[in-house]
Amino acid sequence: MQVTEQVSQLGQRIRIARLRRGWSVADLASRAGINRNTLTALELGKPGTAIGVCFTVLWALGLDRTLNGLADPDADLHGKALEAARRPTRAGKPRKVSDDYDF
Repeated sequence: MQVTEQVSQLGQRIRIARLRRGWSVADLASRAGINRNTLTALELGKPGTAIGVCFTVLWALGLDRTLNGLADPDADLHGKALEAARRPTRAGKPRKVSDDYDF
């Protein structure tokens, strides 16, 4: 799925959440502290909408808990594999500890 499709889908989901609550665009924009045009742009999936606006709207909808798994480093299997590949295969020599701070 392309990024533009995902942004559009997120906008649609936000719109559905707003409608399920029976809120108008003006209601949600007011609760989120943003302009109605900005909310409309978010719901239409316009890619220029700031990510902070998205997070604020999700908070206003009570959906901010769904962000916990977003870009979770523990779920990044590809990144973990790359990190593991860079680890040394054997332990290095112990480093000499400086006694500069020994009083």
